[in-house]
Amino acid sequence: MTPTVRRLGADTVYVVVSMLLSVPTLVFALVGFSVGVGTVVLAGVGLLVLAGTLMVARGLADLERLRAARVLDRPLPRPHYRASEPTDSTIRRLLTPLRDGQSWLDLLWSVLQYPLAVIGFTLTVTWWAGALGGLTFWFWSRWLPDGPDQHGLAELIGLGDSLAAERWLQFAIGTALALSLPWVVRGSALLTARPAATLLSDLADTRIQLVRSRAQTRAAVSAEATALRRLERDIHDGPQQRLVRLALDLGRARQQLDADPERVRETLDEAIEFTRETLDELRTLSRGIAPPILADRGLASALTAVASRCPVPVALRLDENLAAGGRLPDAVETGVYFAVAEALTNVAKHSGAGIASVTVAADGATVVASVIDDGRGGAHMSKGHGLAGLADRIEALGGHMTVDSPAGGPTTLRWELPCE
Repeated sequence: MTPTVRRLGADTVYVVVSMLLSVPTLVFALVGFSVGVGTVVLAGVGLLVLAGTLMVARGLADLERLRAARVLDRPLPRPHYRASEPTDSTIRRLLTPLRDGQSWLDLLWSVLQYPLAVIGFTLTVTWWAGALGGLTFWFWSRWLPDGPDQHGLAELIGLGDSLAAERWLQFAIGTALALSLPWVVRGSALLTARPAATLLSDLADTRIQLVRSRAQTRAAVSAEATALRRLERDIHDGPQQRLVRLALDLGRARQQLDADPERVRETLDEAIEFTRETLDELRTLSRGIAPPILADRGLASALTAVASRCPVPVALRLDENLAAGGRLPDAVETGVYFAVAEALTNVAKHSGAGIASVTVAADGATVVASVIDDGRGGAHMSKGHGLAGLADRIEALGGHMTVDSPAGGPTTLRWELPCE
C-alpha cells in the first residue's frame, strides 16, 4: 500500500469519525452548559454541573488530540491544566475546572467541531461518491430506468443521447474526482485537525512560551543588574582606591621635590608599584567581563585556565568534541564559562573543599555542565546570594540551574543550556 493510499484512508476515517463524534459532543456541550448556567441560582448546583461538563469536555479533548496528531504528523502535547491546592476545600477542588482557561477552550472546541466536521464530511462523501460512481457507471448503468422522459447528463450538455456518450462522460468525471480525491480529503481532514490543534494544544504551548520568555527577560535584567553592581563594587574597592592612593603619592612627591629628592624617589617607586597592581586588577576585571582566551581559543582553553587559577585542585572533564577545540554558540560558551568560574570562586572562598571537579558535555542540542566539591555544603539559591544571580544568568539563556548541597557536603551545581 502506497503512502498516498494510506494517507487517503487515514484522512477519510478521521473525517467520518469526526462527524460521528461531533453530533453527541455538540449536544452534550450545549445541554451541559445550558443546564449549568440555568441552575446556577439553585444553591450553586449549576456550578457543579458546569464543572462536570468541563471535565467531560477535557476527556473529549484528550481523544481529539490523539486523533488530530495522527493527521498532522506531529505530537499535540496535553496542556497543563490548573490543579487544586492542597489547602482547598472539597467544593473548591470540585470547581477548579471553572478557573482553568484551557478547560473552557476544550468546551468551545466541542461546539466548533460540529460545523467543521459537517463541511469536511460533505466534501469527503461527495468526492468519494462521485469518483466511485463515475468510474463504475459503465457497470451499474444497465439497471437504470430508460424511458422517453429520462435524460442523461451527456444529452443535457449536448454530447448526444447515446449510452456510450453517457458512460464516457461519467468515466471522465469519475477520473477527475478520483485524481483530486487525496487532496480534497486531506483538506477536509485538516479543516478539522488544525483548529483542534490550535485550541487544544498550540494556544497553551504559546502561552507557556510567553511566560517562559517573560521569565527569561526578568532573569536577564536581574543578572545584568547584579553583574553591574558587582563590577561597580570591584572597581570601587580595588582600582579606584589604588588610583586615589596614587594621586596622593604623586601630590606628596611634588611637594617634596625641592626639599627631599631622596624621599621623592621612594614615593615614585611606591607609585610605580601601585600602578602595576592597579593594571593587574584592571586586567582581572576585564577578564571577568570578556575573557580574551574564550573568544580566541574556545571554551576548553578558557575552562582550563580557570581551573588552573583555582586554589583548590580541580579535575576538568570535557567531552571529546569540546576537548578537541569544538565550539558552541558564543552566548552559550560565555554562560558556561561564567557559571564555572563563579562556582570555582565560591568553592575557593566558602566551601572549605579539598578537591573539586568540573564536567562539561554537549550533545548538539543541549550542553550540560556541573561543578562538584567535597566541601561543607549548605549552598543555596536564596535571593541576594551569588548563586541566585548565577541562576538568573543561566535562565536568561533559556537554561536551568540546580543546586544539591546538603549540610556536610558534597555540593553539586548543575547547569543545562540549549545550544540553539
